Amino acid sequence: MFSHAHPMLAGKHIALGVTGGISVYKMCTVVRLLKKAGAEVRVMMTRAATEFVTPLTFSTLSQNEVVVSLWPQDKHASTDKSVKHIDIGLWADAMLVAPATANTIAHIAHGYAEDALSAAILALRCPLIIAPAMDLDMWEHPATQQNLALLRSRGCFILPPEEGELASGLVGPGRLPEPETIVEYVNDVVAKTPLDLKKKKVLITAGPTHEPIDPVRFIGNRSSGKMGFALANAAALRGAEVTLIAGPVTLGTPQHVKRIDVETAQQMHDAVMAQMKKADIIIMAAAVADYAPVTAAAEKIKKKDAAMSLELRSTPDILRALGEKRTKKQRLIGFALETTNELTHAKEKLTKKKLDMIVLNSTRDKGAAFGHDTNVITLITAGGAVKKLPLMDKFDAAAEILSAIQELQQPRSHKSTN
Repeated sequence: MFSHAHPMLAGKHIALGVTGGISVYKMCTVVRLLKKAGAEVRVMMTRAATEFVTPLTFSTLSQNEVVVSLWPQDKHASTDKSVKHIDIGLWADAMLVAPATANTIAHIAHGYAEDALSAAILALRCPLIIAPAMDLDMWEHPATQQNLALLRSRGCFILPPEEGELASGLVGPGRLPEPETIVEYVNDVVAKTPLDLKKKKVLITAGPTHEPIDPVRFIGNRSSGKMGFALANAAALRGAEVTLIAGPVTLGTPQHVKRIDVETAQQMHDAVMAQMKKADIIIMAAAVADYAPVTAAAEKIKKKDAAMSLELRSTPDILRALGEKRTKKQRLIGFALETTNELTHAKEKLTKKKLDMIVLNSTRDKGAAFGHDTNVITLITAGGAVKKLPLMDKFDAAAEILSAIQELQQPRSHKSTN
């Protein structure tokens, strides 16, 4: 009988990577809970993990063979032609690595494939969930935190450790969460990553543009690109073929995303126009500069005591151009960052740019807008629906946006407002 507490896990394929931490024993209960929820589970273990719990235990609980080595146990008698670490990566709907040691996290972050588990992770095509567990000083070490930040930027889901007494006797963050918490988190990730965008081509823009004043100075804005990159990651995990056009940002490219880097509004315009015909869904999350210097100085402008003025020109209106050129079958979504009369201005932009939906956020919402890992958004459709969402992680906001796009009816005919 399936658990009603974890409805998204019924019938799902969950790959479990177990590494050598003292809390390996908790993963026995995790396997039981996943099975109770109706999931099929396949376990991979590192050699270190087998020092804590035997593969036989996980094999019995999961009712599947446990993979420890890249090599078959009987090299001469085996007739199994499958490649276990590749097969599991293709088979899984989600992969959970728990407890994830500092060593394993470092291997994943830097692409090592020295054992079956790390090789499987490199071949993975589904969401990767990492649940770190280690001693306090190892958790707080800058190398560990940098590795986790790198994995987050690539689209990995990180379930933070809990605080408490650790094996060393120290007290602080580093404890693996309890099995029910882990399984609930896996259920939530599976719920946010349905494969409902398979065969869809999604074009996304992200980040700011930089408009040069001279070789070292530019006009720009505070956009980090995090919302657009979260959308790209979420769309790729839902099966879409994603092209991401990014302004100048310092973010890692999500897995299975084609990235095109640009700098100026004109370059972004040209890249978008070159890619738009192939797209089923176009999401303009970039903060494109509205104005650029008429001319950029060839050499650095020297500082003078006198005042300086810059003559500015309008940059290409990419969103309006898309609204004019897109087909009726294409879905076009824009963003509006407002400071006053937010809803009114967003609705005006929705109509003027001939959009199917606009995503509104405000600088007045705490934890929203540029630079944050969270956002507060309101979704407004051309049909008049308005849905305000609470403060949430940007990946969760991206998931809400993509679900709303899927719910849109065939785009209506737009009348020009020029």
